[in-house]
Amino acid sequence: MTAAQCIRRIYRTNGLLGFYKGITASYFGISETVVHFVIYEAIKAKLMAYRSGQPTDSKSSRDFLEFMMAGAVSKTIASCIAYPHEVARTRLREEGTKYRSFWQTLATVAQEEGYRGVYRGLGTQLIRQIPNTAIMMATYEAVVYALTKYFGSPATEFYTADDAASSMTSHSDMIISRPVEEHELAQ
Repeated sequence: MTAAQCIRRIYRTNGLLGFYKGITASYFGISETVVHFVIYEAIKAKLMAYRSGQPTDSKSSRDFLEFMMAGAVSKTIASCIAYPHEVARTRLREEGTKYRSFWQTLATVAQEEGYRGVYRGLGTQLIRQIPNTAIMMATYEAVVYALTKYFGSPATEFYTADDAASSMTSHSDMIISRPVEEHELAQ
């Protein structure tokens, strides 16, 4: 079956809404990303606070290994919390199924297969996601560090122990004050 044949078949069978089956479950998938980043930043802040006595102007391989571990732990927790949306999304996209909505799908799976059914495939998901996320987060931190070192922008430095202890300055405050700081540096 070609892509064009598939598109025609979906449209013929389910109309325009057929292209959006499972989209509600995908929206619930956003919660996994939110949980992951909240936990990652909390772990990173704890690591920075733990090392408050050490200089923060350079990073070692240990730092990036810690970022990898923080990414792996946070993604594992987030995936375990939000995984049922993957099951619902997959089931909703099956052709000619009894599944009609996100919550109805989760209830049906839980009723027919038990709560283990709601988490079916989680092991495979974790094997795929954990290494990927660990590498991604360490790479992200390495790029941020390299760009910070290259451009020397004090507004984008890594967290310090003070930042970890008191997150009083919001991101919008940094954005609003940054042009003034750059202007002052240019003079």
